[in-house]
Amino acid sequence: MTLYSEKTGPRLPDRTTLCDGVRVEHIGPTRPDVAGEPADERGMLARVPAFSGTLRDRLRFDRPDVVHAVRWTSGLAALAATRGLDIPVVQSFQSLGVAEQRHRRCPLDAGTERIRLEPAIGRSVTAVLAGCTDEKSDLARLGVPRQCIKVVPDGVDTTEFVPEGRIAARNGRPRLLTVADLAPGDGIDTLLRALEKVPGTELIVAGGPPRGELRGHSEHARLCALAGALGITDRVLFTGQVNRQALPPLLRSADLYISTYEYEPSAMLSLQAMACGTPVVAPALGGHADAVVDGTTGILVPPGRPALLAQRIRQLLAHPMLLEAYSVAAADRAQSRFSWERIARETLAVYDQVVDSAAKAAA
Repeated sequence: MTLYSEKTGPRLPDRTTLCDGVRVEHIGPTRPDVAGEPADERGMLARVPAFSGTLRDRLRFDRPDVVHAVRWTSGLAALAATRGLDIPVVQSFQSLGVAEQRHRRCPLDAGTERIRLEPAIGRSVTAVLAGCTDEKSDLARLGVPRQCIKVVPDGVDTTEFVPEGRIAARNGRPRLLTVADLAPGDGIDTLLRALEKVPGTELIVAGGPPRGELRGHSEHARLCALAGALGITDRVLFTGQVNRQALPPLLRSADLYISTYEYEPSAMLSLQAMACGTPVVAPALGGHADAVVDGTTGILVPPGRPALLAQRIRQLLAHPMLLEAYSVAAADRAQSRFSWERIARETLAVYDQVVDSAAKAAA
């Protein structure tokens, strides 16, 4: 398998081997903006022709059975590069512009080209992999034929995120954990207001900038002020950025993982918590609606309802045996439904279908 990626700096090698049978090729002219910084929509679109031209040359020389594009600009490049080559294209958007606007994850006047082009890409490719049922519904409303949409969620590494293993230090209190970017719209306000109504419980808020930079972070300051106004400062800890190695022990240490994101298409952190045997409380939106089995692996609570969220948390913490049952069921569901092995099989099954259909069409 070959992964084609844009060359984002002159020091980046043209070709890198990730593991046996998988290589990365960095192609196209070196990206003019600073590596690691997101480009605006217009700049990304302007670079598509150069990238797709180079990609087309590679596909002619080393013809694949299928091209899988990830995100909308890659879809544009893949469609341009495969035009006339009779190579099926599979598309993953990972997140749709219309959904981000609906859930206020971007300004209403942002992403206009993306919102216009994503439906066209979805209708032009051979198949679309939707990350969750909500995304499939959005794609169908955008005019993508339902028979071309396959729900294949993101997977979790069930060898790294497991119930057994090191557990981060605890202090005897029931522990709630959330991981967030500390950006407006993360819903941490709702969780802080809920915590006020769950006495004796602590909240760990992981994520955002490194811990040493929290003091100068405006959203952190606002949330600290809110915690002070609610009288819960002594029960809230902001850890700052948590590295990959520290995340599983932190997830295992929590009695409940709480997600207050109103829009989270993959629900990846909740899946990682489930794989560690930590029940999840989350909104019934996006990836959570598929991942969390309400009343079995966790609880689904409408967003923006702190009193109801607090009530559900108190109910769970008051029944340790029920919490233990949720823990076992959460780990089992993560292992059986969201393991990388299963997601890989489902992805390969879509590849087989599109290749078989292309062969029949050419016959």
